[in-house]
Amino acid sequence: MFMENLNKYIDQTLLSPSATKAEVMAFLCAVEKYEFYAAVVNPCWVSFVRQTLAKDIKVCSVVGFPLGASTTKAKVYAAQDLIAMGCDEIDMVLNIGQLKSGDFKYVEKEIEAVVNAAQGRIVKVIIETCLLELNEKQIAARIIKDTGADYVKTSTGFSNDGARIEDVVLLREVVGSGFGIKASGGIRDRAFVIELIKAGANRIGTSAGVQIMNSG
Repeated sequence: MFMENLNKYIDQTLLSPSATKAEVMAFLCAVEKYEFYAAVVNPCWVSFVRQTLAKDIKVCSVVGFPLGASTTKAKVYAAQDLIAMGCDEIDMVLNIGQLKSGDFKYVEKEIEAVVNAAQGRIVKVIIETCLLELNEKQIAARIIKDTGADYVKTSTGFSNDGARIEDVVLLREVVGSGFGIKASGGIRDRAFVIELIKAGANRIGTSAGVQIMNSG
């Protein structure tokens, strides 16, 4: 069934630091043409995108991206700023170094602070699976589920590797059937998208949504 509305699984993404206004406009035209679930852009474009994009398509932006190493205060302010500009969803990067240091309370409190700042908007937490050991992925997913966030997300797409089927399967085992999983990073093939969804992904983050939709 999901193959009939594959576009509604896709967060079409433009996070290049060099993206121009003309490129953002072309990106938005494609988002509207294919009716993707959300348009994901850098924070500086959120206000423009919300004013330009069709109201039934979500606007998503990023916090602590791509390293996750900003202070909690900076992440909270960034989330508040995005909401004020009309952002519908936030993809935040957790503090990977603190997680790997075993300071799980820090990670938990930071996510809770951003969730609170989001004022009920969807929050997806990026764990950067390629940098984590298996047990760290499990711990991160449990923390995210317990903090009131809505999704655990695999990757930024800016690190060593991206989405992997086995990571989606693992995360689904940890968070259960009712929690969101977003797979992202290196997803450019329709068959791979379908496998990720079958493995348990509810949302797909990709800059290749048009290519994916046209390859079926």
